[in-house]
Amino acid sequence: MSIQPEGEDLKKAVKWVSEERKFNPEKKLKQLVEEAGLKFNLSPKRQEFLSRFIAENLEP
Repeated sequence: MSIQPEGEDLKKAVKWVSEERKFNPEKKLKQLVEEAGLKFNLSPKRQEFLSRFIAENLEP
């Protein structure tokens, strides 16, 4: 397990969700956020932030 700078996990999660949405547009945002939470070891609070951030900034 590597140690990342504060916030790096969220940056990677946002990038990952953005890429996943391009290649799997049929996946729901909630499902992608849950997958990102597991993949990047996000706390529930950070998952909530990720969901809000994506909805506000990346939704068409």
